[in-house]
Amino acid sequence: MSETDVLIIGAGPAGLYAAYYAGFRGFTVTVLDVLPEPGGQITAMYPEKMIFDVAGFPAIKGRDLVEGLLAQANNFSPTYVLGERAEQVTHTDGSHVTVTTDKGTVIVAKAVVITGGIGSFTPRELPTGSEFIGRGLVYFVPRLEEHRGKDIVIVGGGDSAFDWAFSLHGIANSIKIVHRRDAFRAHAATVDQVRELGIELIINSEVSAVTGTDHIESVTITNKDSGNERVLPAQTLVAALGFVANIGPISDWGLNLEKRHIVVDTHMRTNQPRIFAAGDIATYPGKVALISVGFGEAATAINNAVPDIDPAQGVFPGHSSGGAE
Repeated sequence: MSETDVLIIGAGPAGLYAAYYAGFRGFTVTVLDVLPEPGGQITAMYPEKMIFDVAGFPAIKGRDLVEGLLAQANNFSPTYVLGERAEQVTHTDGSHVTVTTDKGTVIVAKAVVITGGIGSFTPRELPTGSEFIGRGLVYFVPRLEEHRGKDIVIVGGGDSAFDWAFSLHGIANSIKIVHRRDAFRAHAATVDQVRELGIELIINSEVSAVTGTDHIESVTITNKDSGNERVLPAQTLVAALGFVANIGPISDWGLNLEKRHIVVDTHMRTNQPRIFAAGDIATYPGKVALISVGFGEAATAINNAVPDIDPAQGVFPGHSSGGAE
């Protein structure tokens, strides 16, 4: 069993900023995440993607943002418990919250901040080719260099499909996007960028066969209208079909939920004592799901948790930019 002032569940951007802010307020911090390394969705899904909505950065690569957040948080030496899922919660004598993980780790905290983003996520699978997982079939592209010089087929019509196509241009030998409809869910500007690069967009088509021996060698595409087939060379097949999200055991903690989001008030408090939420997993009227908004919510949650952690301190932290009087 370990004790901490603040337990943060979720090591994505909001969670890492909450870890920094709790340390800044002088508290001990433990960060718990089901993924094996910090960074949340950014690290797992798009570390090479450029992010444009973080204040102070015209653009910043996902990997660089995570590294900066870690450096900021690590100034206060938080404890990381990675590769474990928050499983059970109990309230102890009104002054502590005890969380037990799926691996039996017990963490006792004075306040809990849930910043688990969308929770755990399971990729949607292609109707064929699953036997090539790890042998050319991937669901995410965390490291672009692994695909240098390869022929790449990306299946999907959302932002991830087009972001990866844009990022892999100039690295891959060839890139084609296959989508089962004639309209894309991705942002129109991103679609236009990819078109301008000369990347072929194959619409109204689906992957009907994946062939190879030890590794993918080709992909067969079938047009849904005509039935015509086309064989594309491919050493990498990216199934960018989205994913199914699940907040897991947290849904059984007695929290007020709206779909798979945790309802909070203006203090980022949930309906359960000493439990707060921030980032994509939190919801309230007027919520806008942006990384930049999550940073503000994380700071709001920590500051409003202060009376629960140390009643001698006030909610307002003072200005970090202020010098000595």
